[in-house]
Amino acid sequence: MSTFERLSAYRPYGLAALRIITALLFIEHGTMKLFGFPASQMSGSLPPLMLFAALLELVGGILILVGLLTRPVAFLLAGEMAVAYFMAHAPNSFFPAVNQGDAAILFCFVFLYLFFSGPGAFAVDNRKTA
Repeated sequence: MSTFERLSAYRPYGLAALRIITALLFIEHGTMKLFGFPASQMSGSLPPLMLFAALLELVGGILILVGLLTRPVAFLLAGEMAVAYFMAHAPNSFFPAVNQGDAAILFCFVFLYLFFSGPGAFAVDNRKTA
């Protein structure tokens, strides 16, 4: 058995690590918008669309973190990130490194991957019902 075949046994744990770390980073975007933590350059009340995005980031991030409703939530969050990229970043430049949209693109595709793959290990979605 090759090394890569042996590593395949750990695939659910690698996927769980990707899901959990992505969720923690995503939650931070929501808390930054809603609570100013960590410190943000935004001030004042949020416009309605930004408030909706912040709530999606916080609540959706928590659901992804614990692995609850992973596939539908991941699909919704991938869409949010696609909209965020094309509304907020793409108009500033064609290049994601210049328009600061690279995180939105990465979040979008990680969430798409979670939509297709499922949550991996350590997820509430994996709990068997009696």
